[in-house]
Amino acid sequence: MASGGGNYRNGSHRNSLKGTPITATDRPLSVNSNPSKPALKNKSLSSVGTSSGLRKSSPGSLGGGTVKDDAGVPGRVRVAVRLRPRNAEESVADADFADCVELQPELKRLKLRKNNWDTDTYEFDELLTEFASQKRVYEVVAKPVVESVLDGYNGTVMAYGQTGTGKTYTLGRLGEEDTADRGIMVRAMEDILADVLLETDTVSVSYLQLYMESLQDLLDPTNDNISIVEDPKSGDVSLPGATLVEIRDQQSFLELLRLGEAHRYAANTKLNAESSRSHAILMVHVKRSVKGREHAHSSENGNSTNMAKSLRPPLVRKGKLVVVDLAGSERIGKSGSEGHTLEEAKSINLSLSALGKCINALAENSAHVPVRDSKLTRLLRDSFGGTARTSLVITIGPSPRHRGETASTIMFGQRAMKVENMLKLKEEFDYKSLARRLDIQLDKLIMEHERKQKAFEDEIERITTDAQNKISEAERNYAEAMEKERLKYQKDYMESIKKLEEKWMMNQQKLGGERKEQMVSTEEVGEVKKLLSKETSLRKAAEEEVNNLKSQLAQLKMSEASANSEILKLRMMLEDEAYQKEKLEGEISMLQNQLLQLSFEADETRRRLDRGIPGKVPGALDSLISQVRPQLKDSGNGEKASVAKLFEQVGLQKILSLLEAEDADVRIHAVKVVANLAAEETNQQKIVEAGGLTSLLMLLGSSEDETIHRVAAGAIANLAMNETNQELIMSQGGISSLSTTAANAEDPQTLRMVAGAIANLCGNDKLQTKLRGEGGIKALLGMVKCGHPDVLAQVARGIANFAKCESRASTQGSKTGRSLLIEDGALPWIVQNANNDASPIRRHIELALCHLAQHEVNAKDMISKGALWELVRISQDCSREDIRTLAHRTLTSSPAFLAELRRLQIDY
Repeated sequence: MASGGGNYRNGSHRNSLKGTPITATDRPLSVNSNPSKPALKNKSLSSVGTSSGLRKSSPGSLGGGTVKDDAGVPGRVRVAVRLRPRNAEESVADADFADCVELQPELKRLKLRKNNWDTDTYEFDELLTEFASQKRVYEVVAKPVVESVLDGYNGTVMAYGQTGTGKTYTLGRLGEEDTADRGIMVRAMEDILADVLLETDTVSVSYLQLYMESLQDLLDPTNDNISIVEDPKSGDVSLPGATLVEIRDQQSFLELLRLGEAHRYAANTKLNAESSRSHAILMVHVKRSVKGREHAHSSENGNSTNMAKSLRPPLVRKGKLVVVDLAGSERIGKSGSEGHTLEEAKSINLSLSALGKCINALAENSAHVPVRDSKLTRLLRDSFGGTARTSLVITIGPSPRHRGETASTIMFGQRAMKVENMLKLKEEFDYKSLARRLDIQLDKLIMEHERKQKAFEDEIERITTDAQNKISEAERNYAEAMEKERLKYQKDYMESIKKLEEKWMMNQQKLGGERKEQMVSTEEVGEVKKLLSKETSLRKAAEEEVNNLKSQLAQLKMSEASANSEILKLRMMLEDEAYQKEKLEGEISMLQNQLLQLSFEADETRRRLDRGIPGKVPGALDSLISQVRPQLKDSGNGEKASVAKLFEQVGLQKILSLLEAEDADVRIHAVKVVANLAAEETNQQKIVEAGGLTSLLMLLGSSEDETIHRVAAGAIANLAMNETNQELIMSQGGISSLSTTAANAEDPQTLRMVAGAIANLCGNDKLQTKLRGEGGIKALLGMVKCGHPDVLAQVARGIANFAKCESRASTQGSKTGRSLLIEDGALPWIVQNANNDASPIRRHIELALCHLAQHEVNAKDMISKGALWELVRISQDCSREDIRTLAHRTLTSSPAFLAELRRLQIDY
């Protein structure tokens, strides 16, 4: 029967060994020894030599290395028991049976029932009932260890127990839904970050798993074979290949835990739906500067110089916290493991068996500890029998069906309580910090020297500048004196020259008067000759012009006679045309009245038939409705049958002519009839051949009536479903008319019809460039501001059709360069609506993203705009399997996407 050692609740007793001498680098830590109870006689191999006293650790001990007797203080492994409440299955299966264990927390005593009348009693350091909170578990089990780590010691917190008893819940729970559920890992990091100073201290983390005797990095899954290195002098275990991440805040630590848990192996067994298949090891390295040490040295050595002070290296303490979530022990018959799961179970049981053997050997003071039988025991050699402060929580369940596993877990804890560690403070001089400080001082001295050198050079430059200024001033004065002298002589010379020139000019004027008179007479004779020649040429030109006018007059008289006869003919034709016009206007007026009457009576008939009201159909449609009534019953669409009958009786040309009627109501009814006819594929070719498409486009551009815009756009959308009609629409400026209508429309239904027409045109491979050049894509994007789901669905369909055609053209090699959708700015809207609540919008957008991603030249833009995350989501969460498959194939075939996923450390 095991006996508990001391109170292990709400922190550690830090001053229990005040009389123990403390050195500069090796300082002992209180380990909650309880003087009221006898000390355990089984000592660890690292601290016990014989059964009656301390002894040095042998090379085969789990602690490893050689530790001096005065280098630490004994600290027994502390063991707490946590009882899991019954789960739903146990509540049903064991309803008639009592729990196999009974906890007495006030006595720290546990009773294990053998049968209805006999029990075994065990004592532990702490008992945690099924009602114990996560905070209580942390304060009892882990908080003293965390405080020791912050003081510079190594510490270990480990969970052991049968699978499904709550080990991972106790240690690794993140508490995202309820912060009260946070486990030991999260709470320990909160206390560490709250106690350290991020300016001088560092906290770094590694997260590993031991799976099938292979040590793997949970933060880098590609690093799946990490080697274990042991220091032959100190026995410390290190993992040089493991990822070490510095932690600055709690949120980044939680992200690392989520990443690690996502890579951890788990399986579904009969005992646990989410059974861990690997041992998880979290290592937290804490490096802290020891403040106040330099002040103490300076007080002892008051005569020391500042340089000597600066040469003293700072003192740092290094603590390491190891949190171990062991995989659960299980019996193959109960867990139902088979295949690869069976091999995992064998590996787990072998490593736990090796750990149990090492603890047995340490508890019994055996001369040989089989520490090298498993990588798990090599990793934990400092935790059992080494220099770390160790706290073990064993988890058990209440079910009597698993009494054997519960008894085995309890015995493991009892043996672990007999293991004693020799705790050692990890202090060392930080020579790197000293080097950095000296570098800073050296930089300061260099800067000071450079500053003084620059001041000296500036002074030399100032003196040189002053001397040069004085020399320049003397040279300038000399130059000014020379210039004044030169100007004086030059002025005298110029005055002499001026006097000579005046004399010469006077002589020249006398000679020039005589020559001028001769030149004037010669010029007058030449001018008269020029005027005479010009007059002669003008006379000849006038005579030619008179002859031309005479010939033109004769021709005009002949033309006048023929024009008079032609005018008579035109008058006769005009009278005939006026008569025909009056006749046609009468027919058109009669047809308009008939069409209005027929439309009104057809609407009235449809409403009566839809309401199921019996009775005679009013007006002139009696005979027409009686003929088509059997068709109404068969088709269920009275309006289409009436319009088809009207089509047969009146004729398509007359209906299309009413599209240009002056009466707005007539045009509205006429365009409705044409739209209903265009809904039937058999009528579309007839409408186009009769000029209906041209009339609809002209009506769309000329009319300002919203109803005409909506119905005409709907008719064009129906006609645009045919590839031949699509080319005709584009050739007749249909995109420009539709874009203008979309820009001016406010009615969502009108926008839906326009968007539907453009969306049909987007599905034609031949019209891609022309459609984009005439503003079709920008017109679609401009309609999204309406926000109506029906409009957005048509816009999304158009973008999906366009992207599909582009993808097909890129695959065939007929298109290169970025997508025209991306160039027109459609990508941000596509990414924003990729997860739209409306299914039609979301489905088309998902298809558009997949088609855009198939062309590698678009990858850079899609990554920068956030489309990569949407592609990953589509490949995993899309409700349609074909779209999921397309997204997955696109991601895996794109080098740019794969490189970005690797950069973000996302395993895909």
